[in-house]
Amino acid sequence: MNIGYARVSTEEQNLELQLHALSGAGCDSIYEDHGVSGAAFNRPGLREALARIERGDVLVVWKLDRLGRSLPHLVEVINSLRRRGVGFRSLQEQIDTTSAGGRFYLHILAALAEFERELISERTRAGMASARRRGKHIGRPRKLTPYQVDHARTLIDSGQETRAAMAELFGVDVATLRRALRRNLVGGGAG
Repeated sequence: MNIGYARVSTEEQNLELQLHALSGAGCDSIYEDHGVSGAAFNRPGLREALARIERGDVLVVWKLDRLGRSLPHLVEVINSLRRRGVGFRSLQEQIDTTSAGGRFYLHILAALAEFERELISERTRAGMASARRRGKHIGRPRKLTPYQVDHARTLIDSGQETRAAMAELFGVDVATLRRALRRNLVGGGAG
């Protein structure tokens, strides 16, 4: 069975072109989303179509970007269909995973998606390394300021207070204070 899926991003757009093409492609049922971005993961029409589709069925869209905006997301959805024994067709791009050529094209798309993810990851790591070299803290904000850590160290080292008492004073867990003291010691007082 062919199950169609049509989507427009705004309420002002019209689904007629997509619906006509999907009907012409032999879709037995067509699910729709109006005014929903392709980047949105929560699409009621798509969710219904995916719930209805069964092994041996084919999900048909008018164009790839109707299914999703990002290549990694598209590949993820199409691979999920494949694992369930469901085919996929995109009418405009003439992709049909029920054929050898369509599956080959999908593998190329998957390789491009992986390449895109790796590029993003490399850029992220390079940006973080650059920020660290400039002395920027990466990650969540520290719970204790350098002044608080120095103050706690002074009182603890002099025996006037315990770690537990200082942690309670600053409203943090003892383990948080211990890590901050260790980091402060290693980092030479830098927060």
